[in-house]
Amino acid sequence: MIKKINIKFSYTQTIAFGFVVLILVGALILCLPISSRSGEWTSLPDTLFTATSATCVTGLVLYDTYMQWSIVGQLVILFLIQMGGIGFMTVITMFSIFMKRRIGLHERQLLVQSAGTLRLSGVVRLIKRIVIGSVFFELSGAALLATRFCPQMGFWRGIYNAIFHSVSAFCNAGFDIMGKYGQFSSLTSYAGDPVVSLTISMLIVIGGIGFIVWDDIAKHKLRFREYTLHSKIVLTVTAILIGAGWLLFYIFEARGVLSGLSGADKVIAALFQSITPRTAGFNIVDMEGLSESGSFLTIILMFIGGSSGSTAGGIKTTTLAVLFLNVFASSRKIRHVKVYKRSIEDKLIREAGAFFTVYLATVTAATMLLCALEPFSLKQILFEVVSAIGTVGLTVGITPYIGTVSKVVIILLMFVGRVGWLTLVFALAGKHFDPPLERVPEKILIG
Repeated sequence: MIKKINIKFSYTQTIAFGFVVLILVGALILCLPISSRSGEWTSLPDTLFTATSATCVTGLVLYDTYMQWSIVGQLVILFLIQMGGIGFMTVITMFSIFMKRRIGLHERQLLVQSAGTLRLSGVVRLIKRIVIGSVFFELSGAALLATRFCPQMGFWRGIYNAIFHSVSAFCNAGFDIMGKYGQFSSLTSYAGDPVVSLTISMLIVIGGIGFIVWDDIAKHKLRFREYTLHSKIVLTVTAILIGAGWLLFYIFEARGVLSGLSGADKVIAALFQSITPRTAGFNIVDMEGLSESGSFLTIILMFIGGSSGSTAGGIKTTTLAVLFLNVFASSRKIRHVKVYKRSIEDKLIREAGAFFTVYLATVTAATMLLCALEPFSLKQILFEVVSAIGTVGLTVGITPYIGTVSKVVIILLMFVGRVGWLTLVFALAGKHFDPPLERVPEKILIG
């Protein structure tokens, strides 16, 4: 008698496994001759890299998207971007709602993990808002972009390009199909176009602040005092990072990569380059031409990334805020970490420290490995590694030339960056029993 094998996945395992399946299916479809512009088969390792980059909304590519992929291939990439951006569990839930199927407790727990929300109650309503909001912002962005693309490319091609780049920007993916104006050119041909630059920037910011913040703004409008602590921190840190990055990029690159632009265009380009590293991957200036200070600033912004529960990667703005607030409280001998008249739990501070440490250790290990495997400089490799794990997609041009082992490392970094290190650790480790046993505390020296 054959026994029935009953395998039960945890919520984190289900999400991680779902991303793996989505990547594999996308890679297999991209292998087919119908997906390539030349009508030939594409190697599985290369399509696996591309599918991972699209599903993990990164944007690092081995081939120029326009030059390599047919319309079918581009649509597959766009589908993977959308699924990876708003979350496949979100899409599945909306189908269940349309079919008038009841959303059970297990599905609701999955949605809490997938959407990055804080509580179980109201999660289905939040998912509806995520889908409606995503469609609204993507269509609005596409309409604005179409005003520039349609006169230049023709109506239907302009509409297609507008939709593709709007979805890619909102999902913080960074994929572009501008290769006909120059291979791997991204949006450099629109450096002096405020409509394209500001529209893409707006979509990146909206997609990167997170679904919980959307929900707060929808409920409380512009009444900042009524927002949750999470939303207050996200909006505050986001504004600081954009403002500081904007100013520093202008100072560092005014006589560098921005020197060929007019005064107003320099300001807009500096703003764009402050926003895109967190974590979209579009560029309107030559990334290889950045100064050392401009490159380092970009790496820092890519490392920080966007906000929790969003389409962005990085260590997240809330993690950065908690770490800085803890440093401030410790330096002033303040017992509890406080912000906006609220205190932050010690558990969250420990998790933020653990996440930052693991993230930094991963970047360090991957950089050392790639330095041993590849002939490129430390700056180039560090830039690529942080771009991958931060799901950014900005590059200094070395990705198409790395070896097979390095490609595997970048694939793993992109996957970890999208799924999240803590989610992945929980998925692999399973349940752990912590015995109720107190140990005798003892002091050690720190610092």
